[in-house]
Amino acid sequence: MNSTLKKAKLCFPATSRNRAAILHVLRQHLPAKGDVLEIASGSGEHAVYFQKNLPNVIWRASDVDPAHLASISAWIEYESLDMPKPLDLDANAEHWKLPEDEEIRSVVCINMFHIVPWKSCLGLFRNASTVLKGGGKIYLYGPFKINGKPFPQSNYRFDQALRSQDPNWGVRNLDQVCLEAENRDFKLSAITEMPANNLSVVFEHKIKTNNDNSPM
Repeated sequence: MNSTLKKAKLCFPATSRNRAAILHVLRQHLPAKGDVLEIASGSGEHAVYFQKNLPNVIWRASDVDPAHLASISAWIEYESLDMPKPLDLDANAEHWKLPEDEEIRSVVCINMFHIVPWKSCLGLFRNASTVLKGGGKIYLYGPFKINGKPFPQSNYRFDQALRSQDPNWGVRNLDQVCLEAENRDFKLSAITEMPANNLSVVFEHKIKTNNDNSPM
């Protein structure tokens, strides 16, 4: 491995711990083939792992951090994968600029909601509603608060630590997330409990009929 490639590759320890469990859930919900857009891909380790294990989909990684984009490209080269170049995308951008020939079937976002301002979470639903066709899915992974259920002590400490770093960060209330998803025509499809007090949450884009557009 050349030194430039080695230097660019970032390694996030959580990735190797959670990727197999996430893959198991993705296989249940992603389409058998088509384009998958990952928002906030981070190091790119998830992207190359999922592409290798889901060979019939086209995994499109993205991030807004230049160091992350370089790492994603380095991982793709290291694994010798035929994957698209990662996109420079901000979850809260006014519009996601995608290649014209791409038809995104699913949007995947792992461990982002708690380390960005709430407006970026809203931006993900807003933009996903424009790039996904009826029936397309959003997959979220991370810690969430659920009304009526005890908040694990480890997640409480994690939430406090996040808010001490940035008051705009923090573990999100899943009911509020679902409400914002509903506002963008996404319905909750599945919730799966994951290791280390995380959740997999799947939303499906509602398929509008002619009746949906009829005057009141």
